[in-house]
Amino acid sequence: MPLTAWSSALSGLVYTAFALKLLGLGYARPVRNWPRSTVLAAVWMSALWGWFGAAQALTGAYSAGLANTLFDMLRYACWYAFLLALLQPGRAAKGQTGLAWMVPVALVLVALHTMAVIAFEFQVAGPEGAVRALLLTHMALSIFALISVEQVFRNVQEDARWSIKPLCLGLSGIFLFDLYLHAQAVLFNRPDLDALSIRGVVHAMVVPLMALTVMRRNDWVTGVRLSPKAAFHTTALLGAGTYLMFLAGVGYYVRYFGGEWGRALQQGLVFMGLAVLVVLAFSGSARASLRVLLGKHFFHYRFDYREEWLKFTHTLSSRDASQEVGQQVVRGLADMLESPAGALWTRARGDDSFSQTARWNMAPTLTRESVNSRFCQFVEHSGWVINLEEYRDSSHRYGSLILPQWLSQMEQAWLVIPLMVDDAMIGFCVLDSARTRMDVNWEVNDLLKTAGQQAAGFLAQMQATEALLEARKFDAFNRMSAFVVHDLKNIVTQLSLMLKNAKRLGENPEFQKDMLMTIENSLERMRHMLLQLRQGATPPGPALGVNLARLIERLAAYSAGRGQRLDMQCCEVLHARGHEERLERVLGHMVQNGFDAIDGGGRVWIRMERCGASARVVVGDTGHGMSASFIQSRLFKPFQTTKPTGMGIGAYESLQYVRDLGGSIEVQSTEGKGTLVTLLLPLFEQSNESGLTTLKYA
Repeated sequence: MPLTAWSSALSGLVYTAFALKLLGLGYARPVRNWPRSTVLAAVWMSALWGWFGAAQALTGAYSAGLANTLFDMLRYACWYAFLLALLQPGRAAKGQTGLAWMVPVALVLVALHTMAVIAFEFQVAGPEGAVRALLLTHMALSIFALISVEQVFRNVQEDARWSIKPLCLGLSGIFLFDLYLHAQAVLFNRPDLDALSIRGVVHAMVVPLMALTVMRRNDWVTGVRLSPKAAFHTTALLGAGTYLMFLAGVGYYVRYFGGEWGRALQQGLVFMGLAVLVVLAFSGSARASLRVLLGKHFFHYRFDYREEWLKFTHTLSSRDASQEVGQQVVRGLADMLESPAGALWTRARGDDSFSQTARWNMAPTLTRESVNSRFCQFVEHSGWVINLEEYRDSSHRYGSLILPQWLSQMEQAWLVIPLMVDDAMIGFCVLDSARTRMDVNWEVNDLLKTAGQQAAGFLAQMQATEALLEARKFDAFNRMSAFVVHDLKNIVTQLSLMLKNAKRLGENPEFQKDMLMTIENSLERMRHMLLQLRQGATPPGPALGVNLARLIERLAAYSAGRGQRLDMQCCEVLHARGHEERLERVLGHMVQNGFDAIDGGGRVWIRMERCGASARVVVGDTGHGMSASFIQSRLFKPFQTTKPTGMGIGAYESLQYVRDLGGSIEVQSTEGKGTLVTLLLPLFEQSNESGLTTLKYA
């Protein structure tokens, strides 16, 4: 048995089984459901086409071949009816006439193919002409079937697309295969016998995909709507198919009448035609003209607003730098109207003129436009989109508007779109002329005004974000300056006290030695402050173990050198996580606050002990104390203090640093009785392994 017979028999068997399955699902019941009825008919026609194809391959009988051709035509007619039943062109939404043309086109194609079959059977136009007509009309059937499948998939509702996808893939596969088969026969004047022999197998292979759609959605799909985007792609596909059919016909006749040069001329013509098709497919002007044509003649509204808004929002959101956002604003507005270029003029804070800050395919310019110019005042007060082509022809329509010289010299300038936030104009966009002629009517004006407001909101948000970041940078710098001034105040106080005592104890060797140590310590602290200013607020180097007992002893010795007594109690040697200089500054600030609070008539003490995995350091005094409200709302806020000469930054800095280490500060105070400040600092535990002493974080 030849391969063609096996292939056709397999197709007949598979489609018969599928048809019986549909009958079992109730597709033959007398219910007015056109998608069910037409798909059942299409499956039965496909089954009969397969069986008669097998009979023709086995017997070569004329009647079997005629029946095979007849059922091939009928199955295409049934698939057309099924796809049109899904699209329901008679129920298109108001103002959408883009689907209505499909019914008469389908009828004409079926009629033409029927006439070609009759001409072939009765040899009306000669054997070769009849075969050529049959092949060309079959190509047209396949192209229109592909267009119908594409329309169904593009326009179906989102919730039904998952269920209809297998059917669309299956039908696209068989129609594409048929298109290849007949196009190859037209172009090369002979069929591809290998492809022809497996045609039945290809058609049978898509049945599982159709069955999958039946299982996913037994009632098929409803609510198909036509969108401008789908109409654009469908029209483009239809035009490409028609062009290819025309190219195939011309190529045939060139070869037929070209003599010995016929085949070479045919190949050259095919290559040139395909090259022209590729150029048109990638031509922005051609796409723009097609969109404008469809918008004018097939839709009540020119734009698919949902599609335009999603695209415009995605364009604006795809960049984050202010310069890139400006360019995206220009591109988003230009793409709406098929404009190939544009530029954006905005003004910085405090500036009194607009300058070009972003551009797309437009030459840069340094020209500035004052915010008080008649042009800017007119655009801001009216909020109009300025059509420069209309202004050049009928300037009286714009009243007192006077274009600036730099804008008048831009020959390709087309539209000026104001970017408004509330009633203030933060900028304007100038677009070049569109790739194709476009009327700027009320719909275009409304779309551009609304898009301009959204773009202005994005730009205003970006400018506010940049201003906030700048303010934060200044805030960080000011905070760092406050810390530095606070430390300098302590150093100045220390040096002032030393200078005061130098007049009285300048000849004392011990005082001289202590003075040199004080100067060295002050110099080291100032060097550290300069390093901190260069590197930021974080102290340089990693946090290591700091011997708290030794640090407290240094504080006690320093206090004694100033004639102040600091009572200390250290139960054991503990190492806290941190930077030694910063921890000394934190504890020194607490101790100094205690001495300032007692005014020389009380007691200040410091106590250290272990508290789990932390070191507890308590600094207490018997001074005048603080109120609970001051501790809660003011103590650790910057620039809040009770001292006449204080800056209110030491407690804030101490709290931030201790929290960065993972510790905490707690304050208990009673007015007139004193204050207790408790610090919990994470420990570095000491361990002795293999005779080596190490520190590790607890």
